[in-house]
Amino acid sequence: QVQLVESGGGLVQAGGSLRLSCEASGRTFRTYTMGWFRQVPGKEREFVAGISPNGGVTYYTDSVKGRFTISRDNAKNLVYLQMNNLKSEDTAVYYCAGSTLYKPRATTDFGSWGQGTQVTVSS
Repeated sequence: QVQLVESGGGLVQAGGSLRLSCEASGRTFRTYTMGWFRQVPGKEREFVAGISPNGGVTYYTDSVKGRFTISRDNAKNLVYLQMNNLKSEDTAVYYCAGSTLYKPRATTDFGSWGQGTQVTVSS
């Protein structure tokens, strides 16, 4: 029900930082759990981070805990992914997604998707 557009991807050196943004349109944005996924060519899409509708609950895949932070600004219909201490294995296309479920992690639990933004980390 919501349209999502990612931005902020690019090339960064290992150890550097990058912030991704996801702009949403739609009346029900504030009721959605929002998440970030990433995908490398030849591999399945991987859950990265999720945030509850009001921002009170966040959860992450183990490989990014302590390095990535998901946040949202419901007044502006925006979701962010702050990525610090980036590693070469973080290189992927990153997707923003929305779900009506509680703490979803599976791709099939998300009904709205952005087009993706490329993140490349050089070593």
